[in-house]
Amino acid sequence: MKQAGISKAGSKIVNRTILVVVATMAIIFGIGGIGHGFFEALQGFTPTNGLVIHAIGEANRMWEYGNEPAFTVIPNFLITGIASMAVGLAVIVWSVGFLHRRNGPTVLLLLFVLLFMVGGGIGQVVFFSIIWVFSTFIHKRLKPSKSEKTGGLRKKTARFWQPFLVASSVAIVFALEIAIFGLVPFVKNPDTISLVMLSSLGAGFILMILAFLSGMVHDTEPDRRIAS
Repeated sequence: MKQAGISKAGSKIVNRTILVVVATMAIIFGIGGIGHGFFEALQGFTPTNGLVIHAIGEANRMWEYGNEPAFTVIPNFLITGIASMAVGLAVIVWSVGFLHRRNGPTVLLLLFVLLFMVGGGIGQVVFFSIIWVFSTFIHKRLKPSKSEKTGGLRKKTARFWQPFLVASSVAIVFALEIAIFGLVPFVKNPDTISLVMLSSLGAGFILMILAFLSGMVHDTEPDRRIAS
């Protein structure tokens, strides 16, 4: 992806910081969808027996709560697993190479919906919604503050979009790891592990919001505007 900032191609605006934040989050959950699909496929050519399934079957479960609930309209574990992996990969490819296009956010939303419907996970829906909402700002003209006091505060806020993004990514990836493997250093109790997972996911969600907001401020700075 290109340098963060704002670029113009004719009348087209691309808020690059927002683009980077959205793409990073979308890639993480695209990988999460691939993970769901992998474990669904491991359950073989067997019926799902319902719309709500456990992506990780009993034979592959690594801890007490590591079943990864999912929703699917495809009544077969192998097929829905392959579909989930394919759509998860499509989310990653779109986020890396095509999200900056005018129809980028719309296609991303469609891919998120499709990923949900083919077994990509239930818990990700909240994240999908927020990621898509902020993706709609990729092409919006953002106005800088005219107040010197507010402008100074906004400039300071804009500096933190990268730390927020890194911290959010680490927290969310850690939560996804726990959901599958149940690995938390020095913790063995399943209920405590589950609490750590939810806390990490919640922290990742809040940090993601902060990354988006500070990224929006970053994209309003005139000195961030670069030629495409």
